[in-house]
Amino acid sequence: MIILGLNAYHGNASAAIVVDGKLLAAVEEERFNRIKNWAGLPVESIKFCLNEAKILIDKVDHIAVNRNPKANISKKALFALSRKPPLRIIADRLKNASKIGDIKSELTSLFETNIKAQMHNIEHHIAHLASTFFVSPFDKAALLSVDGFGDFVGAMWGIGSENRINVKHRTFFPHSLGLFYLAFTQYLGFSNYGDEYKVMGLAPYGEPRFMNEMNKVIKINFSKDKPFELDLDYFIHHSKGVRMTWDKGIPEMGPVYSDKLISLFGPARQKGEELTQRHKDIAHSLQKRYEEAFFHILSQVYEKTKSKNLALSGGCAMNSVANGKIFEGTPFREVYIQPAAGDAGGAIGAAYYVWNQILGNKRSFVFEKPYVGPQFNDAQIEILINTKQDELEEFIIDKINDQALLCKKAAEEISKGKVTGWFQGRMEWGSRALGNRSILGDPRRMDMKDILNKKIKRRESFRPFAPSINIEATSEYFERSYPDPFMLKVYKVKESKRKIIPAVTHIDGSGRLQTVSKEINPLYWKLINEFRKITEVPVLLNTSFNENEPIVCKPDEALNCFLRTNMDVLVLGNYFIKRRQ
Repeated sequence: MIILGLNAYHGNASAAIVVDGKLLAAVEEERFNRIKNWAGLPVESIKFCLNEAKILIDKVDHIAVNRNPKANISKKALFALSRKPPLRIIADRLKNASKIGDIKSELTSLFETNIKAQMHNIEHHIAHLASTFFVSPFDKAALLSVDGFGDFVGAMWGIGSENRINVKHRTFFPHSLGLFYLAFTQYLGFSNYGDEYKVMGLAPYGEPRFMNEMNKVIKINFSKDKPFELDLDYFIHHSKGVRMTWDKGIPEMGPVYSDKLISLFGPARQKGEELTQRHKDIAHSLQKRYEEAFFHILSQVYEKTKSKNLALSGGCAMNSVANGKIFEGTPFREVYIQPAAGDAGGAIGAAYYVWNQILGNKRSFVFEKPYVGPQFNDAQIEILINTKQDELEEFIIDKINDQALLCKKAAEEISKGKVTGWFQGRMEWGSRALGNRSILGDPRRMDMKDILNKKIKRRESFRPFAPSINIEATSEYFERSYPDPFMLKVYKVKESKRKIIPAVTHIDGSGRLQTVSKEINPLYWKLINEFRKITEVPVLLNTSFNENEPIVCKPDEALNCFLRTNMDVLVLGNYFIKRRQ
């Protein structure tokens, strides 16, 4: 049984393929077309997935899309009649819905073949819940999805048991915790789609002096039907509507906040404008109020389910600062979040909802290894290097077939302060570099963060870098040792270790860690272990292999990034490339 899952005509378009219950491949379209957060039909991702399964598209049995324009149709109609949104907004939504409904015929035209697959439109948040529960290690769990909006819903919770999801609650448009965070992300001058993580990184530089104002914008309720409510006077998405571009190219969203929000908080920051302490304090207050609402929802979900297990999903599940506080802020004791918790992950969720819930198959797959993207062999890398001989004249190039020696040499260079590109095996699924498409540095160097931000990443100076740590050593360095192989939780670094790894310790003493195990990524574990032998520190600074672009996918993208930046070393498969002194 072959199921193709899609996130299409939405931000972070993606595809995944499930064969007899096993996830063979998953990838976001941005990795192929090099347009960040690309929205549209993920054609190249589909081709990759089919190639990994060694089939043509006419052999696919089911195609599942993580959108259902017919879901909650009565709620949509009632809202349209009562609020009368602008006609242009209605036209935009209808146009997008028609594209979702036309996917099969579009694929038939693109692949020039008769597609026999049965189509399934899975409600957006149900696909989110499925994307995390059906691939989790839990037989039973409380389920929560929180994001902006999808199919007229801003949040959903339910109960997962074996191969069934039972939805218990929907928070309907226009109320949304994700939109609350988005409004202030835009207000603070971060206007690109998906910039919320920048505000999360800025928040520790501020103080919570705008909490009274934040409490006016979003109200926390003890009602079972509405755990929170936006004061809609501070927003325009429900009245004037928000223009969105989801059909192709870079996804775009117009401002969602009203003039009343400006009157409450002061002038909005313009893109590129200097960040003042006021901006930092607003970011801090936003994060704090978000956490209060988030933990309130989680507490209500726990009270209803009494499950100690939580499967979390939706774009808000990428808020790693809040995720790291779940254990101290709620009764949950086990948490699973798959690495593409946002909209891209809906491709997996839609596929597994069909496999488990619709077709009734038992669960047999746990998503532990995020390395399900493209991979390249040394023969392909050698061809690339041969074609780049002129550009590589000033570099020393060695081929090292012994993995132990390869890791030892790379660790030695990193320990000397050399910034190292690390390109290995299959590409990661999700927005985090997890040791196969990474830029690595020495976490002991106080100046390493500034070196990377200025010379390599060319990004805002306040943004932190992540520590990758061998899982056995987690309790030595972090106040909480609960493993996180997908880099989705922030924990406090032990005070005694903060001076040892300053480059990966944020201003508030925290770090968004990735725990690395020998079973999940043996080569990366070995590299960190070699670094420990040299330095007695089992931690590497890890950031995504890119420069203001999607994470590199192919060897030529890695090599080009290496050549145009000031990286010192590139380990490309078994090829060790180093700048001459």
